[in-house]
Amino acid sequence: MSVADFVKGVVADVLEDMLRKSSASKRAKRRKRTSSLTVAERLRRLERQASKPAKRQTSKRRTVKARSKAKRRSY
Repeated sequence: MSVADFVKGVVADVLEDMLRKSSASKRAKRRKRTSSLTVAERLRRLERQASKPAKRQTSKRRTVKARSKAKRRSY
């Protein structure tokens, strides 16, 4: 068996593997929502979301502390 035959075999295997992997698992397309909501329902939802209080902003010191190396080592 020559080097050329070996290379041909490896290339054929790799190409076959790539083809198999790319064609087997395709991600499902996201479906658009159907516009079954009436205008009033849509407005009610928007108002409900707008009425919620805003989240408090976390202090910079807390976020930095959470990202510290010592903390990450303890996981």
